[in-house]
Amino acid sequence: MKFRKASAAAAAAAALALTVTACGGDGSTDDSAGDGSGTGKITVGIKFDQPGIGLKEPDGSFSGMDVEVAKYVAGELGYDEKSITFKETKSADRETALQNGDVDFIIASYSINDERKQKVDFAGPYFLAHQDLLVRADDTSISEATDLNTKNLCSVTGSTSAQNVKNDFAKDAGLVNRGGYSECLGALQNKVVDALTTDDSILAGYAAQDQYKGKFKLAGLNLSNENYGIGVKKGSDLTAKINEALEKMVSDGSWQKVMDETFGPAGYEFEPAPKIGELK
Repeated sequence: MKFRKASAAAAAAAALALTVTACGGDGSTDDSAGDGSGTGKITVGIKFDQPGIGLKEPDGSFSGMDVEVAKYVAGELGYDEKSITFKETKSADRETALQNGDVDFIIASYSINDERKQKVDFAGPYFLAHQDLLVRADDTSISEATDLNTKNLCSVTGSTSAQNVKNDFAKDAGLVNRGGYSECLGALQNKVVDALTTDDSILAGYAAQDQYKGKFKLAGLNLSNENYGIGVKKGSDLTAKINEALEKMVSDGSWQKVMDETFGPAGYEFEPAPKIGELK
């Protein structure tokens, strides 16, 4: 990742730091810096349980697409990696975390939609995913979403994926909500549910993990377009700054490098970088 050097004038650095502090209403950022010197702090909401997207490793480090994009964006805002605090932000807690100032921005497989835009602002999109199903590798009974009628479908509390399937494809599906995708995966493995639904990028990351290889498969259905955005507190001018960082990430080749390194090993064929401000 490339990080901006501390060459901006002091006044500009102070203004930027004040801007970020305004986003973090509880003082989650330290406005003493923000110029890449490492003395300022910024708090970023991510997922901790999504392989390939946002994962807290056993050694306490973090990996995944959202983590790398967050590092790049923070760098363009004037923060080096040591200045970033990653905070777990579950699906059901994302809007509240921004509204309360618990985090400065959220990058957590956060699909942009009209309901969420009433509560928070979004930069991006920076990635286009599609909703799909993950089923057991030996299950031949599910090849279409309509096959979920009379079956049990798992998704995470706060996510809209399962309800979308029930509303649009399988009204008789039984919905099972869990607190995290790992819990849904355990329920699928133990045959408590018949399928797990969320974005194909997330499902591919789980299926590629060593302990799950050969046990699950993607149904290969594009049930929806999921435009991933970076959430910020409503009214914050961070939105424009983050959009500039994302545009630079694409133009300098960093976006492609991150996606290749993240999804290449899983064999997941991701979409080209979306254009900032345009939803598909």
